[in-house]
Amino acid sequence: MDEVESPDPLVVLERRAHVGVITLNRPGARNAINAAITVAIADAIESLEADDDIWVLVITGAGDRSFCAGADLKEIAAGAPKIDPAAPQRDYGGFAGITGRRFIKPVIAAVNGAALGGGTEICMACDLVVADEHATFGLPEVRRGLFAGAMGLERLPRRVPPAIAMELILTGQAIDAARALQLGLINRVVPRGSCVAAAVQLAEVICEGAPLAIRYSKAVARASFSMGEDSAAADVRDLRRAVFKSNDFREGTRAFAEKRTPEWTGT
Repeated sequence: MDEVESPDPLVVLERRAHVGVITLNRPGARNAINAAITVAIADAIESLEADDDIWVLVITGAGDRSFCAGADLKEIAAGAPKIDPAAPQRDYGGFAGITGRRFIKPVIAAVNGAALGGGTEICMACDLVVADEHATFGLPEVRRGLFAGAMGLERLPRRVPPAIAMELILTGQAIDAARALQLGLINRVVPRGSCVAAAVQLAEVICEGAPLAIRYSKAVARASFSMGEDSAAADVRDLRRAVFKSNDFREGTRAFAEKRTPEWTGT
């Protein structure tokens, strides 16, 4: 039976075998991000990243209307503090504890509804995106006198053709899941209400690979996205040595020779 935890009422944290599922739990506020949920999300992510039994993370929202409506503009307008000034100084990992974080493990966004503003920026901070068919995406900040300051302006032109990215940035208009899939912004579109199950299923496929090899492959690919092939090549040399020294490397080669399913330990 799946283990369920609630480290904070604003976030529901589940462990499903080797998959950790984080649910933003403010459906009445369209899962908008305020200071309290930022802290709760950061705590949940750090718990799963430190758990050797969790190999892949899934991030989703409660309800079926919104994945995340971005920043809680009502609280911002009311002058609510971003983070408790009395709290110890800490790097929370950017907007929602997500967009400025360098995740060690693969992360999948399971988009259960509208992902607007910071919601789209959360998706672009993830490695893969699975969306319900009614989901929408967009950066409407310019229509609020703001701009997409959680890496949306930097990441969108890398995910979709530059001319399309500029149109979405300047008009603030949203696109539906089918269009997002066509543009390569997301990976899969699934029937309404099934994105979490589909994301967990995709995570389980990832978990069939060796955890260290998956993690290091992701690190090199991410480096090539941001720094180019030459810088990534330097990372490859170091990571290749680490992989070849791992127990999983020996187990993988033995399992192949013995025609059986490997038993990964992540070491």
